[in-house]
Amino acid sequence: MTFIPNSETPNSEKELGTMKLILLGAPGSGKGTQGARLSEKYGIPAISTGDILRDNIRRGTVLGTKAKASMDQGKLVPDDVVIGLIANRIQEKDCGRGFMLDGFPRTVAQADALAALADIDKVVNISVPLNKLTARLTGRRVCGDCGLSYHVSTYEQDRCACGGCLITRPDDNDAAVKVRLDAYIKNTAPLIAYYKAAGKLADIDGDRAIDAVFSDIVSALT
Repeated sequence: MTFIPNSETPNSEKELGTMKLILLGAPGSGKGTQGARLSEKYGIPAISTGDILRDNIRRGTVLGTKAKASMDQGKLVPDDVVIGLIANRIQEKDCGRGFMLDGFPRTVAQADALAALADIDKVVNISVPLNKLTARLTGRRVCGDCGLSYHVSTYEQDRCACGGCLITRPDDNDAAVKVRLDAYIKNTAPLIAYYKAAGKLADIDGDRAIDAVFSDIVSALT
């Protein structure tokens, strides 16, 4: 990985890097929080497959239409559609210096397909014990207006700082969380061994304060 100083900002710690990253971790491990901070620090886009799907469906693209057809039938979006969306996204101008993938790949088959599209520099796996993930997810509250997340263990109010009402996401109940974690163990966890064998895995203890986790990720990328 080559890091290039960002001449557009006086902040000497903010850099633009020609790097291609993947964030791995179970639901609730903190990928979204850490991904946003890494994107800001290194000046590379954080790419979420969920965001890509919603954008393409909204714009009515060919791939978006195919994805919507599967979702409307309660089916998983086929790999060829997801891979096509990723292939298009990483060719956009803002990915010229690199990118960070969150939510892709989800399976070893998708990882093989990604290898044909891009040479990934580092895979950051944020590891948190599964029993603690359940508590994290079921205690999460999200602002219905701005989307900011809170947790009942640290925030007792029922309204966001923006004034919006805090709600529980439909997939943050006990039953749904179990399904999500089971799916992660079955499909995504094998990617840890896949990328470790490739010598690209950085395993990070995610069961700590946000700043401590971020510091270790940055150290692993240096």
